Amino acid sequence: MNPDEHFIRRAVVEWMDATRRGDTSRVLEMMDDDVVFLGPGREPMRGKKAFEDAARAMEGKVRVDGTADVQEVRVFGDWAYSWVQLTVNMQPLDGGKPTHRSGPAMSVWRKLDGWRWVIVRDANMVTTDQP
Repeated sequence: MNPDEHFIRRAVVEWMDATRRGDTSRVLEMMDDDVVFLGPGREPMRGKKAFEDAARAMEGKVRVDGTADVQEVRVFGDWAYSWVQLTVNMQPLDGGKPTHRSGPAMSVWRKLDGWRWVIVRDANMVTTDQP
């Protein structure tokens, strides 16, 4: 495994860990300013600020935990993509019913400053699991 692929695989793990800890600032460091998130049944989320606003709106309301099983990482110079299989559990802190979601996600990464990879596009196809 080359160093760039290793960095991206570690970044996926760090993203999940930071999400679990509620460390929105760390997650924001791993994305480009003009990031775009695509998901089923919703408008594209454009920009780091939109992501931050959505994440901060959930703070203190829900605990998020999950796993990301990296299926593939391919690097092409200063660009790369990753494909992961996500499982996400969302537990409302008010004691409400938890939500379990799963599905694939594909991210496009760009190398900055000659060493740091950030997400520039993400297509997240995670949907709510049916009982």
